[in-house]
Amino acid sequence: MGDQTEGKAMVIVSKAVLVAAVLAAGLLAGLFYAYTVSVMPGLAHADDHTFVTAMRRINDAILNGWFMLSFLGAPLLAIAAVVLHFTSGARGGLPWLVAGAALLMATVVVTGAANVPMNNALAADTVDFAALRAQFEQPWVRWNLVRTVLSAAGFGCLVGAVVTRGT
Repeated sequence: MGDQTEGKAMVIVSKAVLVAAVLAAGLLAGLFYAYTVSVMPGLAHADDHTFVTAMRRINDAILNGWFMLSFLGAPLLAIAAVVLHFTSGARGGLPWLVAGAALLMATVVVTGAANVPMNNALAADTVDFAALRAQFEQPWVRWNLVRTVLSAAGFGCLVGAVVTRGT
């Protein structure tokens, strides 16, 4: 009887972690998507000073617990869902879980390797806003599109795991 109860508890925990991973991944993909389709196109029409100042403020504001909860939470929860998949007796969905976790980790890597260094360079104390913008805008937009696609694909894979998961 104890093993059955333990097994059922593991199934519930496994499902809850997967649902949390899907939610965090959806929030993350939505955030990057919003930058892709609204924030950056809107700022594209701003003058250099406004563009640089706005991006500096956005970059400062986004470093908060709520952002980190989805940014780091999505890949960590996806990895936990992979591990729990093996201990919960789940059937199906493993390839989707692994793909989702890998794509979400790739999102973190792209952000750390590309977007964060550009954000840091933009924070440089200078009055040459035109030069800062020229070095920043197009590469940042391009790498943001990459992480938008990665995070959206990761979210989609986790949804695929939910749909194909057994037990």
